[in-house]
Amino acid sequence: MNETTQHTYETATARIEEIIRRLDSGEAGLRETLDLVREGRELVEFCAAELEAVGQGLEELRLEELVARLEAGSRPTETE
Repeated sequence: MNETTQHTYETATARIEEIIRRLDSGEAGLRETLDLVREGRELVEFCAAELEAVGQGLEELRLEELVARLEAGSRPTETE
């Protein structure tokens, strides 16, 4: 993977699947195998970071929702 390549989670996982197929085929030479493993590791790290960011975003949304519910519950009703 070169530095200018922009990946999404989906393109990265698709490329990881391609790398796995190539490695499983047994046709890759030693140098290619090393390059594929390095690329695959970078892609896995990228995907893990993306999943972490999404997880953190979901946590923030849940916290915002909880705060909104708490604030709504602490407001006096019109009948009070």
